[in-house]
Amino acid sequence: MKIFYSMVIILLLLGACQTTEKTAMNEEETDRESNREVTEVEEKDTTKEEEPEKEKSKEENNEEKYEINKANWTLEPIKEQTGENTSKVLLTIDDAPDQHSVAMAKMLAEEEVPAIFFVNGHFLKDEEGKKQLKEIAELGFEIGNHTMNHSNLNELTEKETEQEIITLNDTIEGITGVRPVFFRAPFGVNTDVSKQILKEEDMVWMNWTYGYDWEDQYMDAEALADIMVNTELLQNGANLLMHDREWTKNALPSIIEGFREKDYEFIDPDQIERKEDED
Repeated sequence: MKIFYSMVIILLLLGACQTTEKTAMNEEETDRESNREVTEVEEKDTTKEEEPEKEKSKEENNEEKYEINKANWTLEPIKEQTGENTSKVLLTIDDAPDQHSVAMAKMLAEEEVPAIFFVNGHFLKDEEGKKQLKEIAELGFEIGNHTMNHSNLNELTEKETEQEIITLNDTIEGITGVRPVFFRAPFGVNTDVSKQILKEEDMVWMNWTYGYDWEDQYMDAEALADIMVNTELLQNGANLLMHDREWTKNALPSIIEGFREKDYEFIDPDQIERKEDED
């Protein structure tokens, strides 16, 4: 009988030990879960702290706005700049999307350099042209209006001028989903009629400070890169004109590098004042 009671006591003790072990294990698992939850909360809190910093940086960038000086077509800061006065230029590419615009856009995107691509409507008459324009827009570039047929506006009737501008706005919007804000007239020739149409369309028109890639001596990548970066016309806020040309495409990496070596930065079109003045 004593032996029987002894065995019962031993079994009870063993059962108690197992229960204690299970309880301890459960407590450890609970502690691990709690630690995991605390870590997740801390990570979420850190993310919340990082997001306002990103937004703050974006807001600071957007506060630096520029307006177009129509005396020399440079971009000038609307407010007096604080801190370092870094020199900047605006890159623009006309006659897109011909043969080289997509390649140029990819180069610029790789280097994180913003630009405006001014589009001719006659390049958008086939599916390939539309596809190229959409690709450029999806890379994040501003798309501007350079008229449907690159005609001299001074030689057109009011109705023809309207068709050159508004028809292309409609076409670009249909392809990219965004209506153009910026306009550049072929040959830099604007008229009272075109200016009125642009005002009604809430558009901003611009010419350029300098460009060279249509001149015979600069239809070479090395020569073009050199003059674009070292011309005496270079100044802070310069509005640079380039075209969809093979030699311009080949010069583009050296042009970007040349400006960076001179400590120039590139103006984002989003920073340009979108409201046109009255003149």
